[in-house]
Amino acid sequence: MNHTLQALGRRLRLGVVGGGPGSFIGPVHRSAARLDDHYEVVAAALSRDPATGRRAALELGIQPERAYGSWTDLLAGEADRADGIDVLAIMTANAAHHPIAKAALAQGLDVICDKPLTTRLEDAQDLVRAAEAAERVFCVTYNYSGYPMVRQARAMVQAGELGPIRQLQVEYIQGHLATPTPADREPGLDWRFQPAECGPSLVLGDIGTHAHHLACFIADQPLAAVAAELGSAVPGRQVDDLAHVLLRFEGGARGSLWVTNSAAGAEHGLAIRVFGEQGGLEWHQEQPNQLLHRRLGDCPRLLGRGGPGLTPAAERATRIVLGHPEGYQEAFANLYLDVAAAIVARRTGRPADPLALDFPTVADGARGIAFVEACVASARANGGWTSCRLEL
Repeated sequence: MNHTLQALGRRLRLGVVGGGPGSFIGPVHRSAARLDDHYEVVAAALSRDPATGRRAALELGIQPERAYGSWTDLLAGEADRADGIDVLAIMTANAAHHPIAKAALAQGLDVICDKPLTTRLEDAQDLVRAAEAAERVFCVTYNYSGYPMVRQARAMVQAGELGPIRQLQVEYIQGHLATPTPADREPGLDWRFQPAECGPSLVLGDIGTHAHHLACFIADQPLAAVAAELGSAVPGRQVDDLAHVLLRFEGGARGSLWVTNSAAGAEHGLAIRVFGEQGGLEWHQEQPNQLLHRRLGDCPRLLGRGGPGLTPAAERATRIVLGHPEGYQEAFANLYLDVAAAIVARRTGRPADPLALDFPTVADGARGIAFVEACVASARANGGWTSCRLEL
């Protein structure tokens, strides 16, 4: 029996908003929630179109009275039930995150929200304040922080195995927008091509915030300032599909970030290299079960997920033994697992496992939006250094 069932006598009741037909991330969220058996998806509003959303919810096995036509109907309907939802997961267009999350917190629900947190920094800061006032758990799904070897890298940095961090390079290179799309001609066909729905930069909101969080998570340093160039590699495109950003971290490290979704032939390409006074680490998401550790004056060593000698943080995020690969879905599920532990701890008054409390929070989400806005401002100033420090 898992710890949620032991502590509460039941699974956490999860409601989901967005992620319906045609969505990539919706099934990922729902599968991640179920992988460790801590949640039961009991209510859903899966589409902006009420009929489509209800039909999709029924196909998932949601009871008809809990297959809602809108997120407002979902919150109202669940508030009146003795068995109403405990947690709301949000995977809508970016602009809807703020009003939905704000209403969920006001209703006393814990929240799991897809990235980016919002489209505007003031809305992100508003959610930080709302989550603190409500005393609820709020996770933003920067899911790459759930990989065991990413947690291994962070733990090694925190333990001082690299010495003071000096340099960092992170990249996220995709190719699915390498050629013109119908949305380039008609932005209404895809909300990601509409700044009012997506935010001020498509590429930074879509994958840049992932790269930013990964860098800060492993380096264990907030970002202080950026110098950015934004634009498009596809002639005539009106939204950003590439970004080159110089980074200055509050702990003194310097770095660079390259993200694009218009690199012809690229598949995914998330990678990070971190170097300190005594050595460096390198991780590639396309080979996620390995972490390269370069040691000053010594031979490099390749650490494997599930192998001996890993940190407790990596071991907690590992499900199966060495030699059997784990990947994207399991890393995503680790965030849901951590959130469940935090929610149960609050509900029962018992201390949570400290290793379960390293998931990305609403504050991390707000820092991601501060990063996006600073990059946009820097690019408009011809690449001038721009602060992205955020006091929370």
